[in-house]
Amino acid sequence: MFPDIDWTRPWYDAVRPAFDSLAAGPFIAAFNANAARLGLVNDSGQPLRFVPQDALPEGMAYEAFIGATGCVPTRANLHDFFNGLVWQTFPRIKRALNALQAAQIAQAGVGKARGPARDAATIFDENAALLVVRDGAAGRALVDDLRAHRWRDALFDQRAMFGRDCELWLFGHALMEKLVVPRKAITAHVRVVPAAAEFFALDRAARRDWIDAAVSKAIAAAGLSTAGFTPLPVLGVPGWWPDQDEAFYLDPTVFRPKRPASNA
Repeated sequence: MFPDIDWTRPWYDAVRPAFDSLAAGPFIAAFNANAARLGLVNDSGQPLRFVPQDALPEGMAYEAFIGATGCVPTRANLHDFFNGLVWQTFPRIKRALNALQAAQIAQAGVGKARGPARDAATIFDENAALLVVRDGAAGRALVDDLRAHRWRDALFDQRAMFGRDCELWLFGHALMEKLVVPRKAITAHVRVVPAAAEFFALDRAARRDWIDAAVSKAIAAAGLSTAGFTPLPVLGVPGWWPDQDEAFYLDPTVFRPKRPASNA
C-alpha cells in the first residue's frame, strides 16, 4: 500500500495512527471498516462511506455530494489516500469544512469562482497545518515572528519551544502527498491554535481529539478566511530535517522576507 511513503517522517505523525489501524487489503474497504468502527458521519448525521470516484453523479459538486449522501468519492491514488486518513484523524474538522463548502454551493452554486469562504476551505483542506501554541507571551512572540517572516528568530533562536510549547500537526492531504518527496520549498498554510498549558500534559491521542474539537467549533462559529493563514516552509520545523543550522534559515529562495504592505 503505497510503499514510497516513509512513515518515520515526523510530518506524518498526525495520520500515522489511522494508517496503522488499517486492515490489509484494498484501502477503500479498509477505510470503510474504520469509518464504521469510529462512527464517522457527515454534517447531517449520515454514515460516512468511501466510494469509487465514478459514484459521483456527473455535474454534481464533490462537496455537495458528501453533504447530501455521506459518500466520499475516492480514487486509488496518494491524494485520496491521504484525504481518507485525515477523515479518520480529524473527522470533526473535515465535517465542518464540508458543511461550509456544501452551504456555499447551495447558496451560490458552483460557478467559475469559489468565493472567499470556499477558497479558504479549499486551502485548509488541501494544504493546512495546525500550529498549536501555548497561550502566553512567549507563544505570542513566536507567532508574531512567524507572521513577520522572521524565520531565523522563530525557527532557529526559539527552536527549543517546538515540542515543549508548540506543535505542528499537518492537516492538508495535498501537503502530505507533496511531502512523499520532500523539498525544502514545500510550504504549508498555517492556522495558529492557542492552547492552555493543560493541552501539553495530555497524551497524543487526547491532544489530537482536543485539536479536532477546538478547530471544528471555531470554523462552525466564525467561518474561514484566507487572512487567517500564515505560510511556513515545513522542513524548517525544528527537528524535521537534518542540518538545520543558522544558514539553513537564511536561504531567501525558501525563507522569503515579508512583502511590504501595499498602500493601494
